[in-house]
Amino acid sequence: MSKSLIQPLKIALAQCNFHVGDIPGNTERIATAAQRAAESGAWLIVFSELAITGYPPEDLLLRPSLALRVQEALEQVARISETIAVAVGYPMWIDDRLYNCAGVWNRGECIAQYCKQELPNYQVFDEKRYFSAGDQACVFELAGVRIGLTVCEDVWFDAPVAQAADTGAELMLNLNASPFHMGKQEERLQLISRHARQHAMSFLYVNQVGGQDELVFDGSSFATDRKGDCVLQLPSWNEAVAMVEYHAGRLSAVSASVPAREDDLAALYQALVLGVRDYVNKNRFPGVVLGLSGGIDSALTLAIAVDALGPERVRAVMMPFTYTSGMSKEDAALQADAMGVRYQSISIEPMYSEFMSALAADFDGLRVDTTEENLQSRCRGVLLMALSNKTGYMVLTTGNKSEMAVGYATLYGDMAGGYGALKDVYKTRVFALAEYRNTLSPVIPQRVIDRPPSAELAPDQVDEDSLPPYPVLDDILERYIEHDESAEQIIAAGHVREDVMRVVRLVDINEYKRRQAPVGVRVTRRGFGRDRRYPITNGWKAGI
Repeated sequence: MSKSLIQPLKIALAQCNFHVGDIPGNTERIATAAQRAAESGAWLIVFSELAITGYPPEDLLLRPSLALRVQEALEQVARISETIAVAVGYPMWIDDRLYNCAGVWNRGECIAQYCKQELPNYQVFDEKRYFSAGDQACVFELAGVRIGLTVCEDVWFDAPVAQAADTGAELMLNLNASPFHMGKQEERLQLISRHARQHAMSFLYVNQVGGQDELVFDGSSFATDRKGDCVLQLPSWNEAVAMVEYHAGRLSAVSASVPAREDDLAALYQALVLGVRDYVNKNRFPGVVLGLSGGIDSALTLAIAVDALGPERVRAVMMPFTYTSGMSKEDAALQADAMGVRYQSISIEPMYSEFMSALAADFDGLRVDTTEENLQSRCRGVLLMALSNKTGYMVLTTGNKSEMAVGYATLYGDMAGGYGALKDVYKTRVFALAEYRNTLSPVIPQRVIDRPPSAELAPDQVDEDSLPPYPVLDDILERYIEHDESAEQIIAAGHVREDVMRVVRLVDINEYKRRQAPVGVRVTRRGFGRDRRYPITNGWKAGI
């Protein structure tokens, strides 16, 4: 590449949806994006953290053949760099230690390699299990510009950025695999803006996009100038390549601008859609099947599924029983019709009666309790799993975070399935999301949103018969689960002692259920999954 130093340095930010473990596929995606960027006049293209393997690769990093596969991919990156310089993330063994690396190839040669210094080991991150930490800054020169390299967590600390600045960097590349949670993008922008102002350094923040098991990555890659002003932001939730120019200390956008800030509910909804879409598609399921009860949780789940996959890949089943209201049957049919999905109704009464007949001798003389309610749910779970086995469609569960927190879910019943769209969504947000989805097109009947929530497992049953009102419940849960507040702190915040003690006890004793729940999209700071690891068997008392 012969470039005049008088010309601006044109850099492409590549926001890609990589597939964990598919190293050849990821490398091909890198090649395709690089070719497009080169054709658009870019001199350098920047990809995300561990782009070669996808993020997080977890124990794939321990496979003996990993090093060879990564080396083959980097040889292809070297060939790609004959036409455009490439900055990319990958794992690398150096002196018998594995590092989370970022490297730059130009004209077939690796001209820079950086080892990530700050290894996150909290919430969903477990990098110290795999990687050693680097301790050196990396600054390279391209077209007369001194450019620093950092990887994701490095910019959440001052030292790695200051090291690069002290070594002469005027432009910083930060390669990321930063998962979404509500409010995350504003945190990133404020952080990078502060660094930019402090060191008078422009930043290119490149983040991956896509779903990976419970994690969802929003992309939202951006660039800030040395005054800390955002000059470019790539769209959230979609793959994209955009370009900036850097010349004489000035950074400007070439191919895009800064979009309006995304509404919180819109961002949350898109995260759920993308999480479902990528889990289904990357695991090669032909579609999903779910129980459509006429209630709000299944109504929202159906909308998410259709928006993720299209109506032709979604199947909804109403499974009525004695206590299922006519309103529920009507509303389920109305929504299925509005969304254009295949819909059928299968009564569980015959199989429930058969179970009760088989258990009659064991149940004789014992009062009716939640056993009979759970049996209804398990009949439904059996039906859905049978349809899943026969068609290959994955069962999409419909339970929300409030229910999972307090154990209001049935093992081998409504918990049976492959993925939970609402697993990390509190009930109050379920209502808000349903209202939001109807602003896009009216697909959820309004009375589904307006009526009191009920599992309809007993006559005239509503959720608040045995739980505090959902706004109260969800505030207690958020304080206890996400902010680690004690019971006494929550009471001091204004909640009734009796409610708090009952709720925190329910959370604590239902860990065994949550361990058996399907994986689901993580959208809060602390979901029930990788970032919550409480022991099932323990004698902890939650009172203080």
